[in-house]
Amino acid sequence: MKSSDDLFSFLSELSIDVKNTEHEAVFTVAESQALRDEIEGGHTKNLFLKDKKGRYFLLTVLEDAEIDLKTVHQKIGAQGRVSFGKPEPLMEYLGVLPGSVTAFGIINDTDNQVSLILDARLMENEIINCHPLRNTATTSIAAEDLKKFVTATDHALQIIALDEKPTS
Repeated sequence: MKSSDDLFSFLSELSIDVKNTEHEAVFTVAESQALRDEIEGGHTKNLFLKDKKGRYFLLTVLEDAEIDLKTVHQKIGAQGRVSFGKPEPLMEYLGVLPGSVTAFGIINDTDNQVSLILDARLMENEIINCHPLRNTATTSIAAEDLKKFVTATDHALQIIALDEKPTS
């Protein structure tokens, strides 16, 4: 499995500049909100989901997004309702533990077992913040560079409006 150093090397090879901020381990969106004053941009939460056919999906959305788990399968092309994926396949496919789930995890999904779906409202931000495969840092990446990263990992770039929260 690739480490955060491997991730940074890969991003560098793609000529993608990122800003990395080291911090105490955070396991929830609530815990990470203390970092908002220090780190600009859209902050993410990630849902690692499995459908009835055993297919996995990683939804990366804004931290305040409201995702309806009863209906999201219709938007993402899952077979039947989805449930949360277990820690074992999370580690096997994305190389991360619960609390460190991140869009960057697809760097470890070399067999394309996980469909990454980025929320449309998240992608309206110029800068997007994700864990670099561990929850003791936050990596800020330009939205356009995140798209470049996804494509470079041989994953389909899927941007879908997942957030049920009405835009004000």
